[in-house]
Amino acid sequence: MRRSLLLLLVWAVPAFAQDLPTITEKTKNLERRDGLFVHYLDRDRGKIWLELPAPAGPRGELASFLYVEGITTGLGSNPVGLDRGQLGEARLVTARRVGARVLFELPNLKFRALTRDAAEAEAVAQSFAPAVLWGAEIAAREPDGRLLVELTSFLVRDAHGIVATLENTGQGSFSLDPNRSAVDFGGCLAFPDNLELEALLTFQSNRPGRLVRATAALGEAPSFVQHHSLIRLPDAGYRPREFDPRAGSFAVAFADYAAPLAAPIERRWIVRHRLEKTDPTAARSPVKEPIVYYVDRGVPEPVRSALVEGARFWAPAFEAAGFENAYRVEVLPEGVHPLDVRYNVIQWVHRATRGWSYGGGVIDPRTGEMIKGHVSLGSLRIRQDRLIFEGLVGAAETGKGGPNDPLVAALARIRQLSAHEVGHTLGFNHNFAASTYGRGSVMDYPAPLVGLAADGGLDLSNAYAVGPGAWDVLTVRYAYSEFPPGADEAAELAKIVRDGLEQGLVYLSDADARPPGASNAAASLWDNGADPVVELAHLAEVRRRALARFGLPNLGPGRPAALVEEVLAPIYFYHRYQIDVVAKLVGGVDYRYSLPGDGQPGAVPVAAERQRAALGGLLDLLEPAQLDLPEALLAELVPRPVEHDTNPEMFATRTAPLFDALGAATSLTGLVVDGLLQPERAARLVDLHRRNPAMPSLDEVLRTLVTRTFPAKPTASPRHGAIQRAVQSEVVHGLVSLAANAGASPAVRAGAEATLARLQRELEAPSAAVERDHRVYLGREIARFLNRPATPGPELPAAPAAPPGSPIGVDWASGGFGDGCGESW
Repeated sequence: MRRSLLLLLVWAVPAFAQDLPTITEKTKNLERRDGLFVHYLDRDRGKIWLELPAPAGPRGELASFLYVEGITTGLGSNPVGLDRGQLGEARLVTARRVGARVLFELPNLKFRALTRDAAEAEAVAQSFAPAVLWGAEIAAREPDGRLLVELTSFLVRDAHGIVATLENTGQGSFSLDPNRSAVDFGGCLAFPDNLELEALLTFQSNRPGRLVRATAALGEAPSFVQHHSLIRLPDAGYRPREFDPRAGSFAVAFADYAAPLAAPIERRWIVRHRLEKTDPTAARSPVKEPIVYYVDRGVPEPVRSALVEGARFWAPAFEAAGFENAYRVEVLPEGVHPLDVRYNVIQWVHRATRGWSYGGGVIDPRTGEMIKGHVSLGSLRIRQDRLIFEGLVGAAETGKGGPNDPLVAALARIRQLSAHEVGHTLGFNHNFAASTYGRGSVMDYPAPLVGLAADGGLDLSNAYAVGPGAWDVLTVRYAYSEFPPGADEAAELAKIVRDGLEQGLVYLSDADARPPGASNAAASLWDNGADPVVELAHLAEVRRRALARFGLPNLGPGRPAALVEEVLAPIYFYHRYQIDVVAKLVGGVDYRYSLPGDGQPGAVPVAAERQRAALGGLLDLLEPAQLDLPEALLAELVPRPVEHDTNPEMFATRTAPLFDALGAATSLTGLVVDGLLQPERAARLVDLHRRNPAMPSLDEVLRTLVTRTFPAKPTASPRHGAIQRAVQSEVVHGLVSLAANAGASPAVRAGAEATLARLQRELEAPSAAVERDHRVYLGREIARFLNRPATPGPELPAAPAAPPGSPIGVDWASGGFGDGCGESW
């Protein structure tokens, strides 16, 4: 029996070996390339073969590496989001032999055991499922154990999730067409520490969506070049740094099941580049290897130089952290692939509409080390900025280089954007509170500082700051400072955080700023100054001055007169972001990211007088004179000429093909009313008044809203009377929507209903003939809602939607690092 089993084993092993050729035999006449892995190109058959070292571990491990996929070419549609140079998430891959196959396995790094006890680590590894990314039959084997697999199917697959992206954005059901897809040998590059490989992928659909048809050469079959990077694992010289919620960094997060029982299981390490002093004992020292960023050669001048200058804003912050010549920005050398993992790149991305810019990169998921920073900047953003500045000061100065030149201001903005997105790739999150202490950070979204000129005009000369803010210097110190050997790193980092707290450098980010019902006015986008109500009044005056002079001179030469409406849109809604800021004061609560004992206040309600001032400032915007447009301007807003399609940047209209002036007023009213009547904001009013009767109640806010917009004596001006009635309709619509909102608290819905019932009774009072039909209509609509008939009648129409503020067609949660930096400015 034993002899038979032995004969069987002896027979079986050679049989496998004899069935497989050697790698030398298999790759005869193929093009060999050396690099991170030896690989072979079969150009005649369109195949690529990968050589892997002999198994070296107990589970047949062959090699481990970082893998990241991306797309070299894009679709060009911001709402779809498949952009040139877009990168996926970096993954740790372990190639191992299992029987006759090689598998690319993804260990589960979300759950770990940071211990030297192998059994403890194995118990955690076996408790949470890994994944197999790809597998292939072994095609050849050398006597020393080296293996050969065909890598073609790994490259020619939808690794980036293009099919899912197209489906999720409503662009139809697509599938990969293998007959029109192939390895792109021209994009396959080999280097000692990385392989850069590409494939041309074509997808097919019988019913492509509108956005694909609008941007792809053939909507039924869009093609993309997909990029794959196989990267040598960084050495063990990098030391992870602990995350502090007050310090402004991104983090890689995982659960450490080897943590002591008294310690939390959650661990977070910040994202940052490796940066080491040549002399770690010195307060200031040169570095072993500087951080270098490269600007895309495809950026035209003068934008290219502006991007270089803006990205260099970070250099003084690294100097302040004790590093000499540690950070540089250059133009990408000719012939370098932007997705080559060895280069930190600022890439220029074209789309059919303006869209997000974002910063991300290749991060070692084990440690948080940034291997490659990669920025994508939308090319139409600077054109939108130029258009806005022409809307503010006119187009006559464009290109002349003066302080009010819209091009000069737009280039100043693109410098800020370059610095901002590079900041993300350096590891830094948004700080939307930095504008409350001056121009505190390039990681805020900066609104331009537009001055009021003595001649009644506007001044753009100080629109944007230059260089890092105080917060940027602090967050670089926390993330990158290198401490002398033997120093207590935790204590040194705590000192840096204390420095920031003592300077009043507040940090708040996306979750505090972006939700419509957010409560903290300090965390806001596109604002300036510490007093939101004062800034709202300033922006209202900027808007008033701009509109008073607005007309065809705000349109560049050689363009149809009808296109002036596109310039008007962001000016009419110029204060839209500050409306959001001021609304946060109503029912507002201030708070900070804090740790026990750090001396920061807890959740502090906004003072009652500030809330009432905010409410008054918002309602001032609904005065008919503020919503109206000059008659001379309205006469210039003619329909678009032939061959000019409708632009999504324009006003919605109920008077097509003509401009809808009352609709514009209603749209702006809707921004104010929606901001005040957010369900979360209304619920906070209820609770804060319960806890402190001096605080404004929900009833007070709703009564004030109705009193200000339904004055006892309507305006005598027929022109403004129509606007006042449009405002009133939108107020009723907002109250009905709040009362009907199933997600609102019972107290909020009850308060809204009570306000509607009271308003219904007031609308029954005698009125002038010009008001009578309107008041009867609103009263009946309120009654229709309050009576809730079994078969409801037509709903009160909502306001026309305002033109896009943030980039068209994408919500804020999209794009690199969960970032997606998009704006009107």
